[in-house]
Amino acid sequence: MFLCGKILLGDKMKEKLNRVVIIGCGNVGMSYAYALLNQRTYVNELYLIDINVDRIKGEVMDLNSCLPYAPSKMSIHVGGYKDCESADLVVIAAGVNQKPGETRMDLIDKNAAIFKNIITSVMNSGFNGIFLVATNPLDVMTYLTYKYSGLPHERVIGSGTSLDSARLKEIIGKKLCISPKNVEAYVIGEHGDSEFIPWSSANIGMQNIREYLLDEDLINIENDVRNQAYEIIRAKGATYYGIGMALVRITNAILGNEYAVIPMSVYDEVNDVYFGKPAVVGANGISKIIQLKLNLEEEKKLQNSIDKIKEAIKHVENN
Repeated sequence: MFLCGKILLGDKMKEKLNRVVIIGCGNVGMSYAYALLNQRTYVNELYLIDINVDRIKGEVMDLNSCLPYAPSKMSIHVGGYKDCESADLVVIAAGVNQKPGETRMDLIDKNAAIFKNIITSVMNSGFNGIFLVATNPLDVMTYLTYKYSGLPHERVIGSGTSLDSARLKEIIGKKLCISPKNVEAYVIGEHGDSEFIPWSSANIGMQNIREYLLDEDLINIENDVRNQAYEIIRAKGATYYGIGMALVRITNAILGNEYAVIPMSVYDEVNDVYFGKPAVVGANGISKIIQLKLNLEEEKKLQNSIDKIKEAIKHVENN
């Protein structure tokens, strides 16, 4: 019997176990872990896995020092792949980072090799939860996780264009002096250079965005969103705070069974590929994919994005 998120066992109450395992604890993984501590989340247990075990011991001690001031109760541990067995969510942030001058696709060969070992190790533990992928090239790595794991595609998802869409909302909100939370617009397609914004579906207060902005503004905004990661990497070497917050939002949607609409990297059965589009996220992963009505120009942009991702997947499969 279930009662208020707890399981009744005889006369004892036992809290539902919400275990999250982070694999890859560099800048992205640790930004996500730290963001979890600074928000109210459903995470009860957090396990960190990284090739550098000594560093993880230090990270765990440092994070535990935050607990007296954290808004939620959480236990934090040095993890191993055996801890994935009973995990609700395994978040993968492992891999080679994007360097100045590199595209996300430049990372494909190195990160594909890393992922095969990681996914095999996780599945050997008996894991049967949800994979959330944050490693670039994002859509390709999410597809490989799906293929390597053998899990249903609903339970293998990538952070997709959630970060890109957050950047879009922030830029529009600042330009129009409104809360970015009230901007109904998404970036879709590849989390990369071929991503685009379907302006025909972008709204503010139930009015199309073109009621507020000129075509020139829309072009400039789209370029700013697409290039922001490169600018951040050029200035500070890497991007990690934004994706850390995006991962927390997705985590809460999953563990809280929120059925929240978030732009994720999700599986497209017609094209056998993952790419970013709005989807309904809950305890079982993806329960529904929102099918946007695109105009002819937007359909061409989406197909171009799909083709680039498929080409990258083919490159991995041929090597």
